[in-house]
Amino acid sequence: MYKRHRFPPEIIQHVVWLYHRFNLSSRDIEDLMGERGIAIRYESIRLWCIKFGSKYAKRLRRRHQGYGDTFYLDEVFVRIQGEQHYLWRAIDRDGEIVDVFLQRHRDGKAAKRFFKRLLRVSGNEPRKIVTDKLRSYGVAHRELIPDTTHDTTQYANNRAELSHQPTRVRERGMRKFKFAHQAQRFLSTHAAVYNLFNLGRHTISAKHYRLFRQRAFASWRIAAAL
Repeated sequence: MYKRHRFPPEIIQHVVWLYHRFNLSSRDIEDLMGERGIAIRYESIRLWCIKFGSKYAKRLRRRHQGYGDTFYLDEVFVRIQGEQHYLWRAIDRDGEIVDVFLQRHRDGKAAKRFFKRLLRVSGNEPRKIVTDKLRSYGVAHRELIPDTTHDTTQYANNRAELSHQPTRVRERGMRKFKFAHQAQRFLSTHAAVYNLFNLGRHTISAKHYRLFRQRAFASWRIAAAL
């Protein structure tokens, strides 16, 4: 995978991790690596993130242990080159991102496409889904997963709405997404990395947090291995 690259795999892996783990631009990472005596152009960093980020994410998803039986779904608008798109997102009860999917519409057809993709990614049908009162969710629910409980109670979907915040932070840091395919590629990779390092620091002791963090680093090294 790293054949014909001038820099060692360890540096490439670290750079890709920095980009997707923190709200840093490629120029920020260029400066961080330069401070350590490693001269890398920001354009090389951008190309590495494109080439290797999706490969790492695919390996991380393959090693994922599974999601909870309750999915929280929501969609937000994302403006790309002046055109409005909708970012559909599903998380489980633990805050893990099950899937993100960028589409031009939020009608019934778009909802069914998202549900089909969601079922394929998760590997099974959820026991319960929680959404807002958008009718498109009801259409997809009735046609694809009619046996699943569908909750549209007010405020029940706050968890999914709050889950968009990390994406908004990255969108501002990147000065908006430039292309739809670029946004989908980045958000899919970002979701996999976010799940790996979303350790719930405020809910566990420092000792357990350090242990879980070491496990996350080990999983990352396996995903980025030769």
